[in-house]
Amino acid sequence: MHRTTSLILVALIASAPALAQSPPPKPYAPVAIARAAASDDASFIAFRAALAAAAKGRVYAELAALVLTHGYFWARDFGQAYDARRPAVDNLAQAIGLERGGGIGWDALAEFAAEAAVEPLDSRPGVVCAPARPLYDGVAFSRMLDGTYTGGIDWAYPRADSTPVRAAPQPDAALAGTLGLHFVRLLGFEGAGDKPNPGRVQWARIAMQDGKQGFVAPGSLMSLTAERLCYIKELVAGWRIAGYIAGGN
Repeated sequence: MHRTTSLILVALIASAPALAQSPPPKPYAPVAIARAAASDDASFIAFRAALAAAAKGRVYAELAALVLTHGYFWARDFGQAYDARRPAVDNLAQAIGLERGGGIGWDALAEFAAEAAVEPLDSRPGVVCAPARPLYDGVAFSRMLDGTYTGGIDWAYPRADSTPVRAAPQPDAALAGTLGLHFVRLLGFEGAGDKPNPGRVQWARIAMQDGKQGFVAPGSLMSLTAERLCYIKELVAGWRIAGYIAGGN
C-alpha cells in the first residue's frame, strides 16, 4: 500500500462513519485530469537515485547528507513537533516517522524518490515538491464541488490510467466498473473506525460518475492534499531535501 495514499487520506478515513450515513450520492460530471510531466533534469534524476539508495540501505548519515542544512521547513505541522534546535534531518525523521512501525518512513522516502514529476511551491522561490498534482480545469472542479455539496477533501484521483472498481473490498470481487483519468468521489474506507489507522489495509469506497458505488484497492488513489517532499537546487551542493508538507487539511 502506498504510504502517500495511506497517510494523506487520514482525514477522509476519520470522516468515513459520518459519510456512510449520508444520502446516496447523485451522478456527477467527472472532471478530467492530466498527469504532470516528469522532470528531465539529469542532476535531479541522479539525486533521486541517491535518495532511493539511502532509503533502501536505511543509512541515516547518507540521508542527512541529502537534507538542506539551513532553511529546512515542515508545513502543516499540526502537532507542532518541529524543533529549530535540532538538525534538519532529525526534523524530517520526526515528520515521516522514519523508524516507526519497522521503518515506514524509509519506505515513504523510497516512494518519494520514485516520483519523477515535481511542481513549484509558490510560497518558496526555487523549491519544487513531489508528487506533483495533476493538471485540471479549476472552474469545472469548483462547479463539481458546488453541484455535489462537497469539498476538495471528498475527491481523489487515480494513480493509474485505468483503475478497476470492485463490487466488494476484495481483489477477486466482481468488476463494478473502471476509473479513467478523472476525479472520483470518496465515500469512506472499508473497515475504518473512529480512529484512523494508516498501517491498516483500507479499500476506498467510491461513487462512480453514474452514482453507483464500488471499492478501489489500497494505494490506487491520490488526494490533492497528499503529503509531499520538497527539494531545492543549491549552486554548490546541488539538489537537497528542502522540506516536508504533511498530508490533510
